[in-house]
Amino acid sequence: MSHYQSIDSEVLRTFVAIADHGGFTRAGEMVNRTQSAVSMQMKRLEEDVLQRRLFERDGRQVRLTAEGQVLLGYARRILKLHSEVFTTLREPHMVGTVRIGTPDDYAMRFLPGILSGFAQAFPLVQVEVHCESSKNLLQRQDLDLTIVTREPGQEVGQLLRQERFVWAQAAGFYPHEQSPMPLAMFNNDCFCRAWACNALDAEQRPYRIAYSSPSLSAIMAVVSVGLAVTAQLQSLIPADMCVLGEAEGLPLLPMANVMLLRNPSTQSPMTETLAEHIAEGFRL
Repeated sequence: MSHYQSIDSEVLRTFVAIADHGGFTRAGEMVNRTQSAVSMQMKRLEEDVLQRRLFERDGRQVRLTAEGQVLLGYARRILKLHSEVFTTLREPHMVGTVRIGTPDDYAMRFLPGILSGFAQAFPLVQVEVHCESSKNLLQRQDLDLTIVTREPGQEVGQLLRQERFVWAQAAGFYPHEQSPMPLAMFNNDCFCRAWACNALDAEQRPYRIAYSSPSLSAIMAVVSVGLAVTAQLQSLIPADMCVLGEAEGLPLLPMANVMLLRNPSTQSPMTETLAEHIAEGFRL
């Protein structure tokens, strides 16, 4: 079996700094080494370890050779894994399971980015996602973190986002002109369905619940082919749908507060770190 020399992670860090900043002097400042120390590191890497020329020098500027470009890709991956090892094993409390409760619409819109970033930072944490209506989630005691929709004045927990509910329909279709107006909404236990119906009742606007589902994707599928109007948070409306309002004879809908609730009996650094990721994700 052939024996190869190892490359110290600090040497790789210096090499990446040179590639990113285009020179030994600036790279030395970034890794807190003198220019001569950086030059000596790279000379040993080229001549003694890899026996390949990694840089093309043009005055004070340096560019990577083809071999240098290959090493750069490996170096970035090695340093990323190195960081993940220390993050995971130096923080043993970041191992376990966190249970999140959220309505289906937030799971589709916000959770992919949130969970992707969290998984990269803490790969040994298992996240369970339970999708139910806000009303049902408020009754559960077995979740660590819960995302719910609340009316102004009914806030409990940490405010993640404040947004208005709006009416929407597919472009090129006009179901809002029908009487009674067909609606596609979440099931009976959803706050936004009650808010939409109450607003229409107050205006004495005829309507019927033509389609109902616990799934946002199912509701949007119905709306996208012109079968109904829906009412959802404005950020959930796809770009190819039209937002409706008073100009179309529809009442203004209330603002909604998206709140994050913590279970005080299960709090830990792991759940709090995920809570911070959730808060950041909802601000974007």
